[in-house]
Amino acid sequence: MPKISVLIVDDSAIMRKLISDILAKDSDIVVVGQAVNGKDAIEKAKILKPNVITLDIEMPEMDGLTALKFLKKEVPQAKIIMFSSLTQEGAKATLEALSLGAYDFVPKPSTKSFLESVKKIEHDLIPKIKSVTLSQEVKTFKPTVQLPKLRSGIYRAIGIGVSTGGPQTLLEIFKNIPATLRVPIFIVQHMPPIFTRQLAERLDKISPLTVKEAEDGEVIKEGYVYVAPGDYHMRIKVNNRDKIITLNQDPPINNCRPAVDVLFESLAEVFNGTCLGIILTGMGRDGTEGARKIKQKGGGIIAQDSSSSIVFGMPRAVIEAGLADEVLSLQEIPKRIRELFRV
Repeated sequence: MPKISVLIVDDSAIMRKLISDILAKDSDIVVVGQAVNGKDAIEKAKILKPNVITLDIEMPEMDGLTALKFLKKEVPQAKIIMFSSLTQEGAKATLEALSLGAYDFVPKPSTKSFLESVKKIEHDLIPKIKSVTLSQEVKTFKPTVQLPKLRSGIYRAIGIGVSTGGPQTLLEIFKNIPATLRVPIFIVQHMPPIFTRQLAERLDKISPLTVKEAEDGEVIKEGYVYVAPGDYHMRIKVNNRDKIITLNQDPPINNCRPAVDVLFESLAEVFNGTCLGIILTGMGRDGTEGARKIKQKGGGIIAQDSSSSIVFGMPRAVIEAGLADEVLSLQEIPKRIRELFRV
């Protein structure tokens, strides 16, 4: 299998060398070039035609967001991974980049330890680069899709699990969700702190429903959408007559915190057979065991199909485990929600 070619774009010579040295450790990846700003990146990308471009957001002469728009036109085959600071402005710019077609992002480490910084980037970046190849290979995956199996009018809550490609996918779904949907919706999106709040605010602006980042101990309201905060697992519990959200920092599950499995397992316990779980685009298999719990309690599971998934990892795991009642495209999912909830 040919190596994955990468162009590194950053105005910092230290960051370019750090990223290059990290990627050199993996035999499946080759760094084919480096660029010092957006203009330099566009010229080099046209010549080198890399599979992946790592693109810093804050750069002189031409910033990453501006460069991204040109790169999507000039080298549309390249997957672009943004490097972002862990700040409100950095998170806002990153979500804008994802809406413009960036493949994924990696937050720049805020730690003062050089070794910890190296480990953090290595842990985040290499799997995301390798998922590019995975996302291309599985587009031909054709699961056996049965006739619609889910029954309308029985579900009282929706749980959504999503990772790589999530912000773009969620925006598409929630701008098409009607205001008359009067059940609580819970989202686990694999993202760090700050980014999840920005995501909730962005979804709230385009959706007729109220979308917010979840808070520990808050009482669940019908028609609200709750996004799990970065670095916290989200569970649903019954407290007297109320259903409440609880947040914790228990160990990561599937290397994730928040984890879809944690949310789905709690939804299965609280809502029994009246919970609908939806697994969207993402790497890995987080959500599979939680989906199993929902199914065991009599609930339903929808998985996003391969052709509309940016990375067909999480949905594929659920489908191959025999847990998906229906496999739908991104465009079909909002319509199916309206049918199932009769809105």
